[in-house]
Amino acid sequence: MATGGDGRRRARRRSKIRLSRLYSFAACGRRPTAVDDESASRIGGPGFSRVVHANASSNAAGDLRPAYCSNSVSTTKYNAVTFVPKSLFEQFRRVANIYFLISGCLAYTDLAPYTSISAVAPLVLVILATMVKEAIEDWRRKQQDTEVNNRKTKVLQNGAFHLTRWMNLQVGDIVKVEKDEFFPADLILLSSSYEDAICYVETMNLDGETNLKLKQSLEASSNLQEDESFDSFGAVIRCEDPNPHLYSFVGNIEIEEQQYSLSPQQILLRDSKLRNTEYVYGVVIFTGHDTKVMQNAMKVPSKRSKIERKMDRIIYLLLSSLVLISVIGSIFFAIATKDDLQDGRPKRWYLRPDNSTIYFKPNKAAISAILHFFTAMMLYGYFIPISLYISIEIVKLLQAMFINQDIHMYHEETDMPAHARTSNLNEELGQVDTILTDKTGTLTCNSMEFIKCSIAGTAYGRGITEVERAMAKRKGSPLIADMASDTQGFQTAIKGFNFTDERVMNGNWVNQPNSGVIEMFFRLLAVCHTCIPEVDEESGKVSYEAESPDEAAFVVAARELGFTFYQRTQTGVSLHELDSLSGHHVDRSYKLLHVLEFNSARKRMSVIVRNEEGNIFLFSKGADSVMFERLSNTDSAYREVTQQHINEYADAGLRTLVLAYRQLDEDEYANFDRKFTAAKNSVSADRDETIEEAADLLERELVLLGATAVEDKLQKGVPECIDKLAQAGIKIWVLTGDKMETAINIGYACSLLRQGMKQITITLDQAAEIIALEKGGEKAAVTKASKDNVVKQIKEGKKQIDDASAVAGEAFALIIDGKSLTYALEEDAKGAFMELAVGCGSVICCRSSPKQKALVTRLVKASTGKVTLAIGDGANDVGMIQEADIGVGISGAEGMQAVMASDVSVAQFRFLERLLLVHGHWCYSRISAMVCYFFYKNITFGVTLFLYEAYTSFSGQPLYNDWALSLYNVFFTSLPVIAMGVFDQDVSARFCLRYPMLYQEGPQNLLFRWSRLLGWMAYGVASAVIIFFLTSAALQHQAFRRGGEVVDLAVLGGTAYTCVVWAVNAQMTVTANYFTLVQHACIWGGVALWYVFLLAYGAITPTFSTGYFMLFTDALAAAPSYWVLTLLVPAAALLPYFTFAAAKTWFFPDYHNKIQWLQQRGSDADDPEFGHVLRQFSVRSTGVGVSARRDAMDLHLPPHTTTSASTIN
Repeated sequence: MATGGDGRRRARRRSKIRLSRLYSFAACGRRPTAVDDESASRIGGPGFSRVVHANASSNAAGDLRPAYCSNSVSTTKYNAVTFVPKSLFEQFRRVANIYFLISGCLAYTDLAPYTSISAVAPLVLVILATMVKEAIEDWRRKQQDTEVNNRKTKVLQNGAFHLTRWMNLQVGDIVKVEKDEFFPADLILLSSSYEDAICYVETMNLDGETNLKLKQSLEASSNLQEDESFDSFGAVIRCEDPNPHLYSFVGNIEIEEQQYSLSPQQILLRDSKLRNTEYVYGVVIFTGHDTKVMQNAMKVPSKRSKIERKMDRIIYLLLSSLVLISVIGSIFFAIATKDDLQDGRPKRWYLRPDNSTIYFKPNKAAISAILHFFTAMMLYGYFIPISLYISIEIVKLLQAMFINQDIHMYHEETDMPAHARTSNLNEELGQVDTILTDKTGTLTCNSMEFIKCSIAGTAYGRGITEVERAMAKRKGSPLIADMASDTQGFQTAIKGFNFTDERVMNGNWVNQPNSGVIEMFFRLLAVCHTCIPEVDEESGKVSYEAESPDEAAFVVAARELGFTFYQRTQTGVSLHELDSLSGHHVDRSYKLLHVLEFNSARKRMSVIVRNEEGNIFLFSKGADSVMFERLSNTDSAYREVTQQHINEYADAGLRTLVLAYRQLDEDEYANFDRKFTAAKNSVSADRDETIEEAADLLERELVLLGATAVEDKLQKGVPECIDKLAQAGIKIWVLTGDKMETAINIGYACSLLRQGMKQITITLDQAAEIIALEKGGEKAAVTKASKDNVVKQIKEGKKQIDDASAVAGEAFALIIDGKSLTYALEEDAKGAFMELAVGCGSVICCRSSPKQKALVTRLVKASTGKVTLAIGDGANDVGMIQEADIGVGISGAEGMQAVMASDVSVAQFRFLERLLLVHGHWCYSRISAMVCYFFYKNITFGVTLFLYEAYTSFSGQPLYNDWALSLYNVFFTSLPVIAMGVFDQDVSARFCLRYPMLYQEGPQNLLFRWSRLLGWMAYGVASAVIIFFLTSAALQHQAFRRGGEVVDLAVLGGTAYTCVVWAVNAQMTVTANYFTLVQHACIWGGVALWYVFLLAYGAITPTFSTGYFMLFTDALAAAPSYWVLTLLVPAAALLPYFTFAAAKTWFFPDYHNKIQWLQQRGSDADDPEFGHVLRQFSVRSTGVGVSARRDAMDLHLPPHTTTSASTIN
């Protein structure tokens, strides 16, 4: 039975050989053999000290296994030991909490003007509530970590493979990973299910790329094909120490006393996924936080919003004011106390200064003044709103709930709502200045569609791209809109194919004037690629596995148009072709002689094939920038019209490739084959250059066939979203691990780039001087020359921008690759780089590693001082998500690492529009108004205490009862401000989206400026002065008892307190823009609670209620003057604000005041001119977006210009 099973496994592997031999067609590097590179000399030196004993637990080397970190990972902020101290540290970073802690401690001394419990209880409540919230949020991260750490994988134990948890893996373990599983740690590939030990890996979570990567083990270990092969296997791996470099690896492996060199071709990284391979065997070299993906992760930061940080400065200001008035009060208190005894006779005899404690000792007035200072500091503590923080926490939690439940940000296809994972940063959503976004899976759906083509000078394809639809919608073009609607009915559900044109579909191309050219065009699409066909045995349907989505789209397009690629062997490809003469499908085979790979330097791919008649053809496809210069001058008659079509496709946001071919004679091919084969087998340092020279000689005098146009399928609504964000004044940077060409095409598709925008490209790929130095192996010289070159390109780019500053409408885009970015981010270059980037309308960073994404985010945040938002969907985006002020995770198809590290998660990029322009603006305006109102109401309350103190010689006697003092912020005035923070809308959601420039109130911080804050504080002082003096003056000679007694402290305090409660609650009705039943209940409920408190508290025994015993029923309620004052004094206190607000709204309106006016009228129909002017101001001229593309076309700007900074003279 065992023999039969082994036979079936071997048969399966042999059946797969044709799939795995594809790499041998390409001009790829040779397989590593024995150690033969200079990297071997570094092993064992600094940074290269790791030694791994493979399968150590199964052989004598087990005792030699070093102790490395476990494979358990943690992304939490806290653990069981650090939660209490770290959380307390977070709380007491707030200066107000430190003040209240000191006040709480002093409340247990005789210095306190009130009882200790009333001082300590609010602080304890605030701290506990916030700690509970932090614990809940971190517990969710812990649950995700637990899920990852408890995933299962197969590990070799005691001669057999058993399932074990990821967290239990150790360095040196042999693991078996099966198809579609994630790699549990960083592994060295030993063998695979393929006979030649190759495997396909998807690195979506690492670099954002969806195309499969080919990995191949060493030949020395490729024979380990079965589980039993590892019984006696042992090896020693010596390699580099843990580092964040994803694309490099240096090490060697010793097998049976023979050393072999290791390269990145043999390393399988954690969080990448095994594809199209049944299984692989590997040895663990890095675990847990030593893995490259975790090395690229940043520590979970403690994020605080800018408003919260500014609140600390306001608290400092109030504390300084508190100290000042306490000092002033203490000085006056000392003078009054010292004067109480004149020549040994008491002046204020009723105070008995001759028999007083140290707190009121006339003979020791200085000491009494010092002690009074502490009493005053506690008493005036009501200037500082202790409930501010807890109220803001409650409001933010409720705001987050509304974000989570917004049906307009719910993605029905994936059943994913928006989710605010932390509520600390709600108001930051309304202050975003720069968005840094990943590309793959964030802007795109990872789906390419063949939509148009140009063949022999004729344009085919009637599809409408998303960019064209967006532009038509903005321009109000009925023609394109109708075309878009008409073509919807013709679209099929074929993935990668969105082409409609009756002239060439269903075999009609044979009737076209240039049918021979069309036939060659489709044949080239079906042959020139590296795809692998998979035929469904039941249905006979052919599907394809491709290294990139666009290659798959080309092959699918060829299939749908009559040229079906259905088989690949080690030496050829087979097609079902539509024969133009007979009209029937025939089978044709092409012998595959050579594949010349695509790379960023070549920008083209070619194949050389021999057809059944023995003719040899070179089929080539590539970027127009390199293909047109290789065309024959005599056989490419429609070059100009094809170039025109390419420009039109690019303007529509499509990715284009030029297709050309050439027939070779036998002698020419034999000469090339000899040179090319010799170059491939070379081991010299210039091997790659020799290969390129051989290919370059052949790829000349090509015959132009036409061009393809593929839509890199964006997520729904991305161009419109970017356009709206650009109109709102938000700058957008793209940070991607993709190739430069791919990133540029996406830039066009989503309108970050457009025709007429000058591109400043910073790259080191074409620097001849650096290439020469690299051949010489002088690393120090290469580093210096590279940095000098990048700095030079940055300076030249800045000069271009400076020279064009006088030209209206001139827009620039900066495009930089990862290698150049390394030098641009160095300390002495990053300032100039940021100046260049800020001067550009769009910035695209290509080939960026996760660490570079995080560093760019940090640079933007530090250099601009503005709020940054990073958005991504994979593990490679975690670093920048955590580094940004706000991290947004896309809850996409691949993994949840980005979501778990984020502050907010959404299902698609387009939901950013509503998240920022609506919820962000609302949260910012609400929190700003809420904080201003809090300081207003507390200053109003606190200044009445100070004024009464001034009347009583600063004796430390509070105007109000202890529990009245404590409950002011908790019950009587907190609910209305919480309701405003949750429900208020200065402008409706529809108008927020209609006038996106309204969003700029946040980035410019117009609603939380010092002038506005100080204005509210001054208003609080004015209100307190009005309330105190009107109340005290009105009650000065009033009889409040049946016996004719005038008012006492309780009556004066109760009346003043009533006026304060009415004034600050009524102020909310003037301040709020939007009312709900809840807000009314909170406002008037706060007032009602004060009367309930007077009744309930006054009914308690006098030993507890003290002066408030029966106060309301016996004194206040029975006095008409109390009710008259309750009506008139608050109205007088509100008069200054009402007058100012009315004058400002009518004569000096803000931008949102104008929009409120339109909203109040229902629309701008009654005043179309005013509405048009407001929209023109809102839809401002931007350098990017669909609007900019439309404006540029209307202005007839010159054709697209690409300027490489590296080639500027």
